[in-house]
Amino acid sequence: MCKVTGVGNETNEEEVKALRINKKSGKQMKYVLVTGGVVSGLGKGVTASSIGLLLQACDLRVTSIKIDPYLNTDAGTMSPFEHGEVFVLDDGGEVDLDLGNYERFLDIKLTRDHNITTGKIYQSVIDKERRGDYLGSTVQVVPHITDAIQSWIERVAAIPVDGKEGSPDVCVIELGGTIGDIESMPYIEALGQFSYRVGAGNFCLIHVSLVPVLNVVGEPKTKPTQHSVRGLRSLGLIPNLLACRSTTELDVNVKEKLSRFCHVSLQNIVSLYDVPNIWHIPLLLREQKAHEAILKALNLLSIVRKPALGEWTAMAKRCDMLHEPVRVAMVGKYTGLSDSYLSVLKALLHASVACRRKLLINWVSASDLEDATALESPDVNRAAWNSLKAADAVVVPGGFGDRGVEGKIIAAKYARENDIPYLGICLGMQIAVIDYARSVLDLQNANSTEFDPETENPCVIFMPEGSKTHMGGTMRLGSRRTYFHATDCKSAQLYGNQSFIDERHRHRYEVNPNMVSQLEKAGLSFTGKDESGERMQIVELPSHPYFVGVQFHPEFKSRPGKPSALFLGLIAAASGQLDGLLKKSVGSKINGCSISKGISGLSTHHRYGNVNGNVNVGSFDGMYSNSNGLHV
Repeated sequence: MCKVTGVGNETNEEEVKALRINKKSGKQMKYVLVTGGVVSGLGKGVTASSIGLLLQACDLRVTSIKIDPYLNTDAGTMSPFEHGEVFVLDDGGEVDLDLGNYERFLDIKLTRDHNITTGKIYQSVIDKERRGDYLGSTVQVVPHITDAIQSWIERVAAIPVDGKEGSPDVCVIELGGTIGDIESMPYIEALGQFSYRVGAGNFCLIHVSLVPVLNVVGEPKTKPTQHSVRGLRSLGLIPNLLACRSTTELDVNVKEKLSRFCHVSLQNIVSLYDVPNIWHIPLLLREQKAHEAILKALNLLSIVRKPALGEWTAMAKRCDMLHEPVRVAMVGKYTGLSDSYLSVLKALLHASVACRRKLLINWVSASDLEDATALESPDVNRAAWNSLKAADAVVVPGGFGDRGVEGKIIAAKYARENDIPYLGICLGMQIAVIDYARSVLDLQNANSTEFDPETENPCVIFMPEGSKTHMGGTMRLGSRRTYFHATDCKSAQLYGNQSFIDERHRHRYEVNPNMVSQLEKAGLSFTGKDESGERMQIVELPSHPYFVGVQFHPEFKSRPGKPSALFLGLIAAASGQLDGLLKKSVGSKINGCSISKGISGLSTHHRYGNVNGNVNVGSFDGMYSNSNGLHV
């Protein structure tokens, strides 16, 4: 392994090779920085992803970096209620959910180092100080922290993420938070230095800001953006483009006012208004020639092609025309914040569009299904059951802790007994096994040792290599291989009858191998296992129309145009298309799964879409979306 000077972080041979190729060829990396102003939650991640896609459509190789100014080392120990889901990468990195946006939009594979946090930066500097690398110098924010940030960006930007050799052409960097935040100041200083060091022709800054419309006045107000840009400029960063978030399209008078007071060219002010689905955002950028402004700032305008987004445009229009619904009950613990299950929503949407169905989500709080709620709040319990029974399919996603577990078991039992298509992910698989042990094997006290350490029938147990004292990074994480132990099962067929698959994991508990034989004799089938044959990765109920549980998280590798095999199977089963899909499943292989060419809307191409924002019962709404549209 090789150390990178100035970072104190280990890097692999691919990174070293990319850096060497870059230096040898004299190739200059181009950087696009996306910042946010006025308020958080404007959609900087979607904007950054859309910019990356637009540049990719110009035949440039693009990579992405997300900067999160919090002190946590990574997102692994953060509550989904506070920060949304934890996205897991192939290398086991637990990162911000925006990296999921980047991977889906650009069809790339990022690493844990593509998510920079203050915790990581300070840890690397402190480690160097403890080793004596600074030779007695007083270690300070400037220059040591700011130098470490710049070195980290430069090193990670050179890593190939698209499966090709050599470094990418452009790195899109998103700075989390809002301009003016105290925790962002070291990054602002570092990026100001960085822009000066790499040169004006290699750095482009795009500022995403809110232009609100006050109901009383009824006109867009530019003052918040003026103040935001003034703050940005006072910190030494000059925006090349303004991306203005608003409910409706900004007229030329508003743009002229912004141009005058923000000192940004009129043609470099882009209006990003609410649209039917998120796939329209790259199209909005293209229509307003944002790519030309970016390419001009990067001295690339004369050497790249016009953006080719024909298939993307067709996909966006097709998504708008979906009317026939498929309703999925999402039974979970964090239903109060849809971002907690963002990748699951994305995967469901990718599969729904592939099956030409409009996805409707019934949010069901798992604890509301329990007997205790029926006694305390019968109306709440009745509403939860009505939502569950109204669904065409049931999903129980991953989670931690015992709150709502009994409700999840109830949901799995309901789906099993009533032939409702079911997909259990991670904990969703474990509770399906617990239900089967209780209901079919009549082991009433069967449980997971996570919820009952003294249970006499432990169906689910703690992994032997796990840590019970340290939470961060101690789970079974990242890409792991699963081998199929049956060829006629639905999961194997959906994955194209391959002998093995690679999917991403994030868990501490697993099915007890000592109970597998007993469960299989009762009719449950463990169709996928790890290389040792001791870890159960996929479980199915052969007698059921579609009842599948997986220990891994297939949602993390789902892409629009090539949806996750198991989510595709779920939606196909819920919409009466599964038999046709399985018959034609030995077709073109997409994302590790075999997709039926006979289902309209399926494509062998790769770069489409994203789910984001707030999703309510019966609709897909959220940032960049109108009330009737899919938030893709």
